[in-house]
Amino acid sequence: MDDVPLGVLFGTLVVLIVLSAFFSGSETGLMALNRYRLRHLVKAGHPGAIRASRLLERPDRLIGLILLGNNFVNILASSLATIIALRLMGETGIAVAAGLLTLVVLIFSEVAPKTFAALHPERVSFPASFILYPMLRVLSPIVRVVNAVANALLRMLGVPLDEASVTHLNEEELRTVVMEAGAMIPRSHQRMLLSILDLERVTVEDIMVPRNEIVGVDLDDDWEVILEQLTASQYTRMPVYQESIDNVLGFLHVRRILPLVARSELTPDTLRAAIREPTFIPEGTPLNRQLLNFQRQKRRIGLVVDEYGDIRGLATLEDILEEIVGEFTTDPSASIRDVVPQEDGSYLVDGSANIRELNRTMQWHLPTDGPKTLNGLILEYLEHIPEAGTSLMLAGYPMEIVQAKDNAVRKVRVWPARARRHGTTDEAEQ
Repeated sequence: MDDVPLGVLFGTLVVLIVLSAFFSGSETGLMALNRYRLRHLVKAGHPGAIRASRLLERPDRLIGLILLGNNFVNILASSLATIIALRLMGETGIAVAAGLLTLVVLIFSEVAPKTFAALHPERVSFPASFILYPMLRVLSPIVRVVNAVANALLRMLGVPLDEASVTHLNEEELRTVVMEAGAMIPRSHQRMLLSILDLERVTVEDIMVPRNEIVGVDLDDDWEVILEQLTASQYTRMPVYQESIDNVLGFLHVRRILPLVARSELTPDTLRAAIREPTFIPEGTPLNRQLLNFQRQKRRIGLVVDEYGDIRGLATLEDILEEIVGEFTTDPSASIRDVVPQEDGSYLVDGSANIRELNRTMQWHLPTDGPKTLNGLILEYLEHIPEAGTSLMLAGYPMEIVQAKDNAVRKVRVWPARARRHGTTDEAEQ
């Protein structure tokens, strides 16, 4: 080495420092890659992504290869720095060379390349994979030996090595990914994706039309009343029953019989013939399961029944879809018939209004883990049937009972949570 010019030694040392930076940055870049974006790029046929994905299939071999190369060039650089120091400064230069080389390697071969690779993993790892992949094939025997020894040591320490390296997201992690997607996913799409994830938590009871609000055709009514009801109906499908909804016969597709009504050809017999057998939905059925049931049964409507077989309400496919996409309107005050805005900024709300519908439409945050209607929520909170004029603070919303009738709260004045009404107390006034 004494015959080698100093210029060649310095040049070789610089090359080794660059190689050390390459190995350090490659390791950080490959490990910092977004695995889901990587899979997308692999499906798209990106050459760099394909090679990076193959390298990451066996991360132990990849790390073994990178560390093998990194340690080799660092040790060789240290040896060259020692030789240069001896030729320039004698034995006293060894300590100076060690200190300078440590600083240079730390800055230019570790901190700087790893920071850049962590910030821009694809810009580093994809080009690096074109070098590392052939290196792994060439140095595979050495890497296998190194990994075999390292894995044997880990097994002796009780570290399991057979666990799958594939990362899966659970529901909450996927929810976080959607919410933090930012501008990559429009806010309206984010809401729909989150609503889809919530379908498993919501049951048909949360979206059904209550039993007392079901509009149907009673065959015991006069024929003229039935005809008028069919022609004026705003619903496409209606339940048909006799005497009460408990004796339901099926569902009627109104649009299919309107031409018969227009031609005066509809008779009680043809009406009965057009009835399709009813679909019953057990209460507590999650919306995601019921959506699949509707799809499999080719139905769009069903009656919700409790454990005793009594009818609790009516659920439709449209109601489930509205849980995903929201109400089909842009005016919050008009999108729910049970809410009437007042001049003082409050809202007059029907006691039978569904809480989930109120929260979704009015952007409120009333509790949904108990009663399904505003009346039920108030009765649960007060533990008695209140009189008109009773004021209360429920979940941060000032409320006043406007009308109570037939053992139920019929009308409630609700102030938005941010607008506190003067004189409203935190406790219900008796």
